Amino acid sequence: MFPTPIQKASPFAQTAYKVVLPLALVLWLLPLIGVAITSVRPASDLAAGNYFGIPSGFGGVENYTAVFRDSPIGLYILNSFKVTIPTVIGAVALSCLTGFALAVYKFRANLLLFFMFVAGNFIPFQILMVPVRDMTLKAGLYDTTLGLVLFHVAFQTGFCTLFMRNFIKGLPFALIESARVEGVSEWRIFRYIVLPLMRPAIAALSVLVFTFVWNDYFWATVLVQGQHAMPVTAGLYSLNGQWVAAWHLVSAGSIIAALPPVAMFFLMQKHFIAGLTLGATKG
Repeated sequence: MFPTPIQKASPFAQTAYKVVLPLALVLWLLPLIGVAITSVRPASDLAAGNYFGIPSGFGGVENYTAVFRDSPIGLYILNSFKVTIPTVIGAVALSCLTGFALAVYKFRANLLLFFMFVAGNFIPFQILMVPVRDMTLKAGLYDTTLGLVLFHVAFQTGFCTLFMRNFIKGLPFALIESARVEGVSEWRIFRYIVLPLMRPAIAALSVLVFTFVWNDYFWATVLVQGQHAMPVTAGLYSLNGQWVAAWHLVSAGSIIAALPPVAMFFLMQKHFIAGLTLGATKG
């Protein structure tokens, strides 16, 4: 069921692993390395067509200073936090409740509801674009932070419920049964018994949802037009000039925009790995 540990594999497999893994890592990091180099490349290099060569000088200080000086990237980052943090709180809170209900209670529509949550994750974004935009226009939520938050909460709750339901399924059900025998209410069972055990899963899920929502570009451009509510992923376009693409500034802005989710992962790394590992090993 589980892959064979590399230490127990054949000598040929171990050698191939040692050769292929660094190559795969380099290939995976190439785009990020290219963006990082372009972010410190002087504008004169790009004007001369030096896109992939060694930079003629170090323009990192000028490029990163220009990002904050010539664009409202600070506002865009603030908007991203205004969208991402409420989405994480809302989606995780709802999925804790729905996951608990689907994992613990037995009723006729249990499996049907679970399939509905799962099926929602397989609907392509492009199919939803027109109806969601029309719905936000009619509801007066178009071009607002609240509209973006509500949509992300609704869409992320399906995946989060799937995650939480499977995690709670692996918890010892005897704890819930013994609490019921003692006359503990269902809400107190959830609040004081199940919820503390879900902390690793909540931490892992929070990191995933934070990354998904922060890096969203599609809905940020579909549901928002004005700078007052535009997240940083869509706002990076403003770093381009009217006639010339300022790729050195766009690259610098991209590096800045990528820092919060990276910091979030490293701050929550211990809980993130514990949550994923615990969820994966439960039967």
